[in-house]
Amino acid sequence: MTNKLSLALAAALFALPTFAFAQDAEETAPAAEAAPTEEKAASESESNLSFNASLVSDYVFRGISQTNFKPALQAGADYNFGDSGFYMGAWGSNVDYGSTLGHDFEVDLYVGFNTDLNDNWNLDLNLTRYSYLGGNDGFDINYNELIGVVTYNEMLTFTVGYTNNYSNADISQLYLGVGGTWAVGNGFNLTAGLGHTDFEGGGNYNDWTLGVNRDFGPINIGLNYYDTNIDGKVSDQLVLGFSVGG
Repeated sequence: MTNKLSLALAAALFALPTFAFAQDAEETAPAAEAAPTEEKAASESESNLSFNASLVSDYVFRGISQTNFKPALQAGADYNFGDSGFYMGAWGSNVDYGSTLGHDFEVDLYVGFNTDLNDNWNLDLNLTRYSYLGGNDGFDINYNELIGVVTYNEMLTFTVGYTNNYSNADISQLYLGVGGTWAVGNGFNLTAGLGHTDFEGGGNYNDWTLGVNRDFGPINIGLNYYDTNIDGKVSDQLVLGFSVGG
């Protein structure tokens, strides 16, 4: 394994104090994987643009902390091109990858297409550009990822993500995930998810999450448990989050 590949995998899998793969929110990571809840505005012109913001006790993506187990402030905006199905957006968060890499912020830009296949199935395809700001010289870890999400009945999501240049390290990565959301009464929702990340050259791992959330007026409050099968203390934690917007 080359030194470049070793650095990328070590950074991705051992998060502290260096780089760990940035999400989801949903798991989020950015817009990539969680099917968002869209709110309809009063007029047609307003409904094309939506905003979201959140405060979380830790930014976790695909099972790994991106902020060294510290809080994160996150915000994003999406613009939908009417009934065409095409959209574009941006999302950002503070990150903490340690003194080696030095990056302080993640900014994701994405374009995509969303369409209902029938009454039960929805398809979302997008291209996301992950950019990391404030890094030390010589550590350019920006890269692109193609993401496809199929949603069944607004309840189950199946995600595939692929990049041929993960972390700008000339290695490919494939992500497979499945997640679900179920109403359990009194306004509470139960969420759960499983994921598998496959790196070219090894270092593959699995992640899983279980959580509960509820709307309190315009604010959604959620508590989620995350873990992976990676050796070492890089996961296994509870995350509290507050979010507003679509």
